Amino acid sequence: MRPIIEFCASNMHHGTDKVMKALEQNPDYDVIEYGCLGNCGQCYMEPYALLNGEIIAAESADLLHERILEKIKEIEAMYDLLGD
Repeated sequence: MRPIIEFCASNMHHGTDKVMKALEQNPDYDVIEYGCLGNCGQCYMEPYALLNGEIIAAESADLLHERILEKIKEIEAMYDLLGD
């Protein structure tokens, strides 16, 4: 399972640029930046990203990073349980 993590360029004012750069360091992740992900209300209010198409949001960029990593672990555990 190769997670796809998508970021909105318009959301970078929340500090998600640092989260994106940190996640890009992992060669097992596909990290993509878009000009707009179409979630403008969410984008304006809080840091968020899409993980395999699911919105992951948090009160801070650091917490967003933690939540993304936690969700990836959950997904990997599910794949292990189901035997890929």
